[in-house]
Amino acid sequence: MKMKTLQDLFADEIKDLYSAETQIVKALPKMAKAASSPELKQAFEEHLEQTKEHVERLEEVCEKLDLTPKGKKCKAMQGLLEEGSEIISEGGEPMVLDAALIAAAQRVEHYEIAGYGCARTFANQLGHEEAASVLQQTLEEEGETDKKLTQIAESEINMQAAQADQ
Repeated sequence: MKMKTLQDLFADEIKDLYSAETQIVKALPKMAKAASSPELKQAFEEHLEQTKEHVERLEEVCEKLDLTPKGKKCKAMQGLLEEGSEIISEGGEPMVLDAALIAAAQRVEHYEIAGYGCARTFANQLGHEEAASVLQQTLEEEGETDKKLTQIAESEINMQAAQADQ
């Protein structure tokens, strides 16, 4: 699709986020299953439920703005999730694997944070105030997830993974 207007770019960003979120919904159960830390497993399971809500919010934004959420494949998310799958298939020491899963998940979160931040900014610029508010809510939740993953890594996982070096 040729980008002729900011509205075109906004619609494309929403489609990209929708594709990314639907891919994440499929990937999170595999990540939860691969995690050995109960806290990390729970974090992935909780984020799965939250991600399903993100998909619903994007569908609501699209409905209100007469956009179609489907029709684009987020190749960046596909690549990030493929890297996560590789980590799982390679296996290793449980806590080292958990540290790798957190790193992979945070890459995903950072992509989403960038995407939602841009989409929110475009929505504000275009006068789509309700959409901007919804996108801001999701942006804040993605940031909270990123912080939670950092907390899990720093409080438990990384220290135990470091012991595998000894």
